Amino acid sequence: MTTSRTAYKLDPSNPGSDLAAETAAALAAASLAFKPYNTSYSNLLLIHSKQLFSFADTFRGLYDDSIKCAKNFYTSSGYSDELLWAATWLFRATNDEYYLKYVSDNAASMGGTGWAVREFSWDNKYAGVQILLSKVLMEGGGGAYTSILKQYQAKADFFACACVQKNDGYNVAKTPGGLVYVREWNNMQYAASAAFLAAVYSDYLSKAHAILKCPEAQADYMLGKNPKSMSYIVGYGQMYPLRVHHRGASITSISLLHSLVGCVEGFETWYHRPEANPNIIYGALVGGPDNNDRFNDDRSNYEQTEPTISGSAPLVGLFTKLQSVAGGNSVSYHQKSPVPHQTTPSYYLKVTPAPKPKPDIPVEFFHSITKEWTVGRTTYYRHKVIIKNISQKPITDLKLNIDNLSGSVWGLSPTQEHNTYELPQWHQALKPGSECSFVYVQGGPQAKVSVQSYH
Repeated sequence: MTTSRTAYKLDPSNPGSDLAAETAAALAAASLAFKPYNTSYSNLLLIHSKQLFSFADTFRGLYDDSIKCAKNFYTSSGYSDELLWAATWLFRATNDEYYLKYVSDNAASMGGTGWAVREFSWDNKYAGVQILLSKVLMEGGGGAYTSILKQYQAKADFFACACVQKNDGYNVAKTPGGLVYVREWNNMQYAASAAFLAAVYSDYLSKAHAILKCPEAQADYMLGKNPKSMSYIVGYGQMYPLRVHHRGASITSISLLHSLVGCVEGFETWYHRPEANPNIIYGALVGGPDNNDRFNDDRSNYEQTEPTISGSAPLVGLFTKLQSVAGGNSVSYHQKSPVPHQTTPSYYLKVTPAPKPKPDIPVEFFHSITKEWTVGRTTYYRHKVIIKNISQKPITDLKLNIDNLSGSVWGLSPTQEHNTYELPQWHQALKPGSECSFVYVQGGPQAKVSVQSYH
């Protein structure tokens, strides 16, 4: 692809509170996800999340006023929701009252308790804020801010009721076939986001089964239970979109053409071809049908055939929730290490030091099994390995050999050498007495970890 990939930046003179705060929220959420597996990386994400939130709040402005070319494609409607969104995720990640006070003090002025919305999207985070803060309230964490959190909860209830058609006329629109319908251009992203958020909220409600019917119906529609019997997830099912509005999917690979295809040539030669795309973009969620369930599989029909990250991303959480409700009995796709649906009690967790290292080896390994679960007849184990520097000098460029490994590894980076791993780039040195850790999941006996080289 010859199209330039220009990078843009935000700074105090060119602010972008919406974009910076959204990134802060993502890093705070990611820090929670990584915390059980790699605490040092989780802490690093949290540091940068706090920095970005401070920047977004201090230097306020719309990102598309600073990055003007974005106005033609993704115009921002405001940044208040993203500031509340970031503060809410930071409170969840840190339990620091500063962030809870922020969302309470700014609840009215930033619209958190004023906006009753019927969509959750890349541009509108209010419903997400309202549902996350409802969780804080339901868990008894409101404290002095309980009355404000109840106002957030009322708006969360509005969104949930709108999704299940219980709002006395102020509901989310649906197609005759039952698909959530928000707007014409790439509607499926809004359906996926609404279904995901409704599934999340069902965890917090006693009448969860009724709420779950909405996301389950949306997932079924996307997978092919609709008037056209078409899966809108590319590559899934017997019938799915073949002319996806995606450059990489619609132009034959350079390995077959043996020449580059420029932007102009790609448009003139490939864009309007009636044939199916030469490359299948597996897992992409396209824009989907119109408000009457009609779909035109045409590459130039970008409103319906264009895939987006904002559409595909919510599907991961949605399908994970529905799979867990189903008891984890769905068919796996060549998974080496399935997601656990049974965990061991905390008293099972054991730490076993590895054999004492040789005098010239500066690190010691502590191996533990922190979880186990069974899928079919196979028992899987979550292994955590702590690496400790027992020398008096910092260690850099540490490379490890891991033999008898059949599962995935988190917390280390693979090298080009077989079964050889190294610390991530951001973890440049292991100071004397300090530790880091990595995690892997597999069935059978534990892997064998040894030092290959270091400086």
